[in-house]
Amino acid sequence: MAVVIGGAMTITQAGGEPDFLASRARTGWSNDDSTRQKSAKKNRGDAAQRSNPAAGQVLPGVTPSLPAITSLLDLASPEKKEIAMRLVSSAENSSLDWRAQFAYIEDIGDGRGYTAGIIGFCSGTGDMLELVENYTRTKPGNALAPFLPALKQVNGTDSHAGLDAAFVSAWKAAAGDIVFQQAQENLRDEAYFKPALALAKADGISTLGQFMYYDAAVMHGPNTGGGLVDIRNKAAAVAKTPTQGGDQKTYLQAFMVARKAEMAKEAAHRDVSRVDGAQAVFLQAGNFELSLPLTWTVYGDPFTITNL
Repeated sequence: MAVVIGGAMTITQAGGEPDFLASRARTGWSNDDSTRQKSAKKNRGDAAQRSNPAAGQVLPGVTPSLPAITSLLDLASPEKKEIAMRLVSSAENSSLDWRAQFAYIEDIGDGRGYTAGIIGFCSGTGDMLELVENYTRTKPGNALAPFLPALKQVNGTDSHAGLDAAFVSAWKAAAGDIVFQQAQENLRDEAYFKPALALAKADGISTLGQFMYYDAAVMHGPNTGGGLVDIRNKAAAVAKTPTQGGDQKTYLQAFMVARKAEMAKEAAHRDVSRVDGAQAVFLQAGNFELSLPLTWTVYGDPFTITNL
């Protein structure tokens, strides 16, 4: 559930033990010396902290009618969600083809072991283990199932013990399986998309603002400890959310300031063009609905979506 105290919001979910406790790794790009390097993401959070309020559930302290949302389509609609996935992929992988990332796997040297898949599941932080466990429950005997003991052993470390070239090959092969692809999408949604969207809707913000929350969750994690909830609370401390009676644009500007302050804490995140070159551009244009066409620049690369 969500609790609002003096404008600060926290998200908790009752019951269950954390699936992974360590800080997360997340992929991002930097263009230092014209060389792109995957960067770290932190504080994804654990399953016990994820929030996915049921339809119609009212978050305590939040006006249930959410009058500030005027979007006919929110970020959960198929069209807007596809746009969100492409926007994130442009920053994470310098490509609009986010579905091509199911097979991605490498050690980016961030101390979290392998980073892989569409949202950067990591062998050292437990969510890669959770993903393969989910996949195996749905499809026993899959190509990655034999590596579950090794994934359990290396969890919490950057070790590749038992996860040699055969594991990398198995991951890439599994990426062609629609069941594994769906497992990746399901965990992405439960860990990032749904918590971000629930918080954004509680704050009464439009499709653009919902995307801003999701993108922050992808990079920083959805919870506290420098994650989305912390960024949101810092923004709300200087500008009221629309649900609190504040102006949409003013609040989202404050959110971007708080987001960039958090990004500045890590060298790998100090290029803020995914905010200034994209989100700020859309906000300045008054495109609160993420209506097409969209044109933006991230890390020096131009992107356009004209249709889906």
